[in-house]
Amino acid sequence: MDYGKHQAPQGYEPGEGILTTLIRIPVRIVVLVLVLPVRMVWDALTALWHAADRVLLRPLGRAVVWLLDTLVLTPLTWLYTWVLAPLGKAAAWLAVALLVRPWIGLWRYVIVPVARYGVAAPAVWLYGSVLTPLGHGLRWIGTALLLPALSGLGNALGWLLTVLLIVPLEFLWRYGIVPVVRYGLVVPVVWLYANVLTPLGLGTAWVLAQIWRGIAATGRGLGLAVAWLVMTLLVAPLAWTYRRILTPVGREIAAAFEVAWRIAGYVSRAVGRALARLAWLLIGAPVSWAYRTVCTPVGHFLRDSVWAPARRAAAEAGRAARAALATARETVRQARRDAWRALVGSTDGARSREPRGIPARTLGSTTTVPSAAQATESAPLGEKFAERV
Repeated sequence: MDYGKHQAPQGYEPGEGILTTLIRIPVRIVVLVLVLPVRMVWDALTALWHAADRVLLRPLGRAVVWLLDTLVLTPLTWLYTWVLAPLGKAAAWLAVALLVRPWIGLWRYVIVPVARYGVAAPAVWLYGSVLTPLGHGLRWIGTALLLPALSGLGNALGWLLTVLLIVPLEFLWRYGIVPVVRYGLVVPVVWLYANVLTPLGLGTAWVLAQIWRGIAATGRGLGLAVAWLVMTLLVAPLAWTYRRILTPVGREIAAAFEVAWRIAGYVSRAVGRALARLAWLLIGAPVSWAYRTVCTPVGHFLRDSVWAPARRAAAEAGRAARAALATARETVRQARRDAWRALVGSTDGARSREPRGIPARTLGSTTTVPSAAQATESAPLGEKFAERV
């Protein structure tokens, strides 16, 4: 009982004040009034789009595909299969016959023999018979004669250079330049650095270090003061405004739009169902009743009483016409064969003989059928009667 008495009101969330809960409902009502027309227009456009897609766009797409297939792809396929492909094969054959094969023959029967027997073979003979012995002889001359002479000459020149140039220069460097540089320049400079410059540099460095520490301490203090001022006067108010005002307002507006969009969807679907029901009662039901009651019986009557007899009569007429055409063709063919036999005689050049039997019409040579038509005196062109057994 106590839990029910102290239960939070509807729409109240933990951590929120009662003022937020009281403001939420008017805001959602206002947002619903603003969103409802937009949602209804959106649902109407969506329904129109789906209807247009089913009724217009898909048939139009199929028609465009059929037209492209009939007017573009099929002619292009025929053109490629029966025109371009044969032309390409012919062009390839001509290119091979006129360009490739002559070059192959030129390479195989002219260039290769000329290069092999006119260039390579003489060059190999020249290398093996002339240049190789000449090179061996020059190598022996250089190894046995020139190399010892050049080695001795080099040793003599090296001894002269050492005695006349390197030994005097080494004596001058060791006993003249080095003592002068060491005791006249290096020792005074080292003493000056160790006794004068080093103490002066250490004192200067200590003074500069103390000055830098003071500047760094002053800069840190100023930085901390500026950071405290910025955090206190700018960041903290902005964070409080964002956390306490902007975030709840944005969340409430987003929730209001979400709830309003969902409720507007329910209302829009209800209005759509009502309009669809009204359209069915005013248009669909009468049209369906007229189709079932009037059009279907009339169509069945026309199908059974008019269309079926007419189709059967047309089929019979077609069969009769085909039979008449077949008979006429056979008659014309037989008359042409008789006329040809009358003009040129038998095909094998022999005298026409009366057939001894008419197997197809008299069922044998001894049986006579009174109603059977008399066969022709000569056999048809390319046709022979079967001899009686």
